[in-house]
Order: sequence, then C-alpha cells, then structure tokens
Amino acid sequence: MFRKIAISAVSALVLSSGAAMAAGGATYTEDVDFSFEGPFGTYDQLQLQRGLQVFTEVCSGCHGLKYVPIRTLADEGGPHLPADQVRAYATNFSVIDKETGEEREAKDSDNFPANTGAGAPDLSMMAKARAGFSGPYGTGMNQLFRGMGGAEHTYSILTGYTGEEKEEAGTVFYENHAFAGGWISMPPPLSDDQVTYADGTPATLSQMSEDVAAFLMWAAEPHMMARKQTGFVAVVVLVLLTSLLYLTNKRLWAGVKGNKHA
Repeated sequence: MFRKIAISAVSALVLSSGAAMAAGGATYTEDVDFSFEGPFGTYDQLQLQRGLQVFTEVCSGCHGLKYVPIRTLADEGGPHLPADQVRAYATNFSVIDKETGEEREAKDSDNFPANTGAGAPDLSMMAKARAGFSGPYGTGMNQLFRGMGGAEHTYSILTGYTGEEKEEAGTVFYENHAFAGGWISMPPPLSDDQVTYADGTPATLSQMSEDVAAFLMWAAEPHMMARKQTGFVAVVVLVLLTSLLYLTNKRLWAGVKGNKHA
C-alpha cells in the first residue's frame, strides 16, 4: 500500500512540474549574495540609499510604491536618511489630498504615490510576491534552503534581457530569460552609467540592479531584521526552557527509576 502511494505521489509531482514548465517556459533566477539573507543578515544602509536613487530616477517614472510611507526612509535599519532630507525628498512627488481631493506637494507623512499612468504594477510588495526559487521540480526545496528569492527575481529580470525583440498585435516584446514565457513588454529599464552614485560606486547594470532589488526587498519587508531578532530570541528561550524541563523531569523521576532498576 505504501509503495503504491509513494509511486502515485512521485508521478503526480513529475507531471505537475512538467505541465508548469510547458505552460510558463523555463526561467533562470541568479542567486545573488544579498547582505540581508540568512538568520543574521542585515540590510546594507548605503545599498538601500543607492537603490532609492535608482528607483527615484528610473523606476518611479512608471512604477509606484503606494504602500510605503515616505517617512520610513528615515527609520533605522532602512535607508536611514536624515529627517530634513526625507522632508525635502517628499517634495519631489505630488499626491491627491484626501480631504480636498486636490493635488498637492507630498509630505513625509504621505505614502509614495501610486503611478498608474503607464499601466505598470506597483512595486510595494513585488519583492515578496515574486518567488525566484521554486525547484527542484517544484518541490520547494530551494525555497527552504535559499529563501523565496524575490530580490533575486527582480535582479534577474533587470539583467536578463538578451537584446532580441518581437512585435505581436502592435506590442513590442523583449526577450528576457528570467521572465515566465521568455518575453516581457517592459523595455530594458537600466543601462551602464544611467545614474551617478553620490558615494562613487560604479553604476554598472549589475550594481544598479542589485541595489534597487535590495531597496524593493526593504520596501516589502521593512521589519525583517526585527522579526529575525525576535525569532532568534524565541529559539534561545525555547532551548533553555526545554533543557530546564528535561532536567526537572529527570530529577523528579530519579527515585522512581532508581527503585525500578533495583
């Protein structure tokens, strides 16, 4: 009976993974060594600041961050900009006032505006919603050992263009080996030296893609470091509690066990 169940489960797994690959096409996600990965990883403040710059100068032309409060740019563990810089940065955007319904200059108490003019998706939760690692064969083992890979998926999309184009029904598609199906309607958004980093970091395609991917990961998971710290403390407490319970149990039953062996 067990043998039949095991064979059926393996067969279903192979068939479902094969169907998924046939439907969406094989994609490639590069494994990037981000600083925030692992149980003790943390966000790189300078990288987040560079990623914010890439988003502001390039991505915000089509994409929004409507779920991210502008004031969080000053939070410790994030880009951690000075408060006066955050207030000045907010003035780059316009928002619709909830009370008057009129357009006004944004304040640091507002969220990033939602940019829907180009029909592009909002990026607030993109790094968390997109899973870059899902193998082998759809078992989820990569997600267990390497994480969801949302930031890696963003990086791979930005660096995955091959330069090939095609037109279908009046829409131009661009070949991208990291996008499901292999073709994407978004033209390559980044190129070398497209921005000038204030800290002097060379603005290569790879560097800019990694920086903005890290920033979008922070936008989706701003409290990741706090959760990791809480989880670590919880594990330590559970280990200590388990040890105390074991020692207490052993001492309470020592007399009974001793008499039994006697």
